[in-house]
Amino acid sequence: MSPHVLLLGGTTEARELAAELATRPGVRVTTSLAGRVSRPGALEGDVRTGGFGGAEGLTRWLREHRVDAVVDATHPFASGITANAARAAAATGIPAVVLRRPGWSPGPGDRWHPVDSLAEAAALLPELGRRVFLTTGRLGLAAFADLAGLHFLVRSVEAPEPPLPADTEVLLARGPFTPDDETRLLRGHRIDVLVTKDSGGAATAAKLTAARDLGLPVVVVRRPPLPQDVSAVPDVASALALLGLGPR
Repeated sequence: MSPHVLLLGGTTEARELAAELATRPGVRVTTSLAGRVSRPGALEGDVRTGGFGGAEGLTRWLREHRVDAVVDATHPFASGITANAARAAAATGIPAVVLRRPGWSPGPGDRWHPVDSLAEAAALLPELGRRVFLTTGRLGLAAFADLAGLHFLVRSVEAPEPPLPADTEVLLARGPFTPDDETRLLRGHRIDVLVTKDSGGAATAAKLTAARDLGLPVVVVRRPPLPQDVSAVPDVASALALLGLGPR
């Protein structure tokens, strides 16, 4: 019987891994998407959308669909599904791999202020600036909703969910962006502080370069920790190797 891989997706790395798995003879891949983006790009293999019903629901799905391996390639901040996947894999004895792009690291000239949550980021903002470039995604902006006297430029792929700060301008855009793009945006909107999550990857890292060049402070929300006894691999090649599907 062909091995069946469940790929918990929603990232560039998940898309790349699905494409790789689809080229392997005899391998069946099913990508599961949370459904938070209304128009996801085309994916190789089978695709399902929506939740599983917690760890117990995922455990049932793995057994019913005779899954042989699970790859969690969700966003680094999707801690709920990562915890559920770890519990379901342990309950079924199915091998599981967590694929996470490396996080960003500050370099010379960076003015980073690491925090552990959006609430901590919001609490820090009044002492850092008055015109905020907020790039933490469309969810969780309620943490900033009560901040008065600050102007927010919010960039996301799709419209952010309310509540939002009273003085908010929304910019809908999808990366990748260049340092020149980001420098023009920061200057054009007179931004004096940037807020971002440590998502990692090259597609949206240009804003950090632009902020460094302009001498702006950056509030960086750290990634949530992985579940106990769970470790991650940094790239598609490493995930394929752990699945026993290394270079062809």
